[in-house]
Amino acid sequence: MTSTTPPQNSASEAAQQPEVVSLLAAGRLLGIGRTKAYRLAKAGAFPCRVLRIGGRYTVPVRGLRALLDQPEPLDNTVPDGASRPAGQEE
Repeated sequence: MTSTTPPQNSASEAAQQPEVVSLLAAGRLLGIGRTKAYRLAKAGAFPCRVLRIGGRYTVPVRGLRALLDQPEPLDNTVPDGASRPAGQEE
């Protein structure tokens, strides 16, 4: 049986990726805990650019990729409400 769905090119895949991620998601990718991420963002010392939109902090994916030196899209599969392993402090 063959698939009737045409293969997606990189341009359409890039269009499906988010432009920004939450501060918590960015912190997880960088190994920074929630409290520390917010403290760094508030002090203007987060390792990459942080945008404050209303009361929310967001981080541009482009800056994260540059920081992590990853040209391909980031895999953000950890949900925002996920807990950390036992014993991991912020």
